[in-house]
Amino acid sequence: MSSQQIYGDSVPAAPPAPKHGTHAKPETEESEIVHTQNNATVSGAHPLLFKPMTLRDITFRNRAWLPPMDQYSAFKQDGMPTDWHYQHYVSRANGGFGLVITEATAVSPEGRISPDDVGLWNDAQQNTWRWIASGIAAAGAVPGIQLNHAGRKGSSGDFTVGFNNASVPFENGGWQTVAPSRVPFGSYAIPNELSRDEIHGIVADFRNSAARAVAAGFKVIEIHAAHGYLISQFLDPLSNVRTDDYSGSLENRMRFLIEIVDAIREVLPESLPLFVRISATDWAQGGWDLDQTVKVAQVVKRHGVDLMDVSTGGIVPYVSIPVAPNYQVPFAAEVRAQAGIPTTAVGLIDKPKQAEKILRKGWADAVEIGRAALREPSWPLHAAYKLGLNRHQAPYPPQYLRGAYRDEK
Repeated sequence: MSSQQIYGDSVPAAPPAPKHGTHAKPETEESEIVHTQNNATVSGAHPLLFKPMTLRDITFRNRAWLPPMDQYSAFKQDGMPTDWHYQHYVSRANGGFGLVITEATAVSPEGRISPDDVGLWNDAQQNTWRWIASGIAAAGAVPGIQLNHAGRKGSSGDFTVGFNNASVPFENGGWQTVAPSRVPFGSYAIPNELSRDEIHGIVADFRNSAARAVAAGFKVIEIHAAHGYLISQFLDPLSNVRTDDYSGSLENRMRFLIEIVDAIREVLPESLPLFVRISATDWAQGGWDLDQTVKVAQVVKRHGVDLMDVSTGGIVPYVSIPVAPNYQVPFAAEVRAQAGIPTTAVGLIDKPKQAEKILRKGWADAVEIGRAALREPSWPLHAAYKLGLNRHQAPYPPQYLRGAYRDEK
């Protein structure tokens, strides 16, 4: 079976199942973890993909969600979202997604992944995000935002500045990166080790950006603790070799994440849900794994997190990842079953029946449609047709009904 390096292209036939297989019980009609509401009925069981779902006071019209996907399109390198971001996100909201989560949004200039990343650390950015969040909501989707600090993977290249898979030099807009320890990501620049005061400053940055997100009209905040960015660098023993109480035991390594969760909950209304995106494994011997992920999920749930957005990888370079359809779904199922918290699944999910099966089996409470949504902004409308809904049961904007896949039954 072939495998994929982090920057490779080959795809294997199937992934291994995670250890300790105790998947969630299959479900027939309703989720056992989240509250659901009945929608229109069709002959047979109504597709779970198009049943609304409620977390706290926020109801999502369906369970087909758009995950964060970096656009690297803040071309002035000022963290400002642009017209591109408005059309990208609002078009997917018009296309029927229930939740639209914006790309990794930096909580400070140094928290950006690349010079062309967006941020939310000043008034101008907040005002522009308000325009985008309002457009998403007006189109019927819930606007969500992912907050991030890239840590040692910051100041990296993109399609505009070049330096792909490398650190951007200072003279080309790069900056000194930071991390829990002076351990670089592959051939990237060596980061500075964060002091305790700097750690507390970044926690405050997350709190401030969360308050700005609420003021801008976002109804879901997601903390990016996955894919090798700063929070996951603290979680993983391969990247965190500090000697203070932010390292060593799992309790210590999750301290940074818990402080961020608590700080955001201080400014996030009780009515609004908080998500955490996490890599359930780094696919490396001696590194982050599913057992640690489950334990973290159990803890953050007690601190007010409402859903775990389960992904994998990105923490260490040059590992083999068994990429295939559904390859990350078993991890979402295990976190859901063992931590008793709603999850969403992601990872080469692009077919409507595939997404519906994930929900019917109880492997996740929602599915995230990523790359397929880049190809097909109205993926949920196509999925509704494939799953037997008529045009009035599907999430069509009234302006698009004439172009529906088929007439009403």
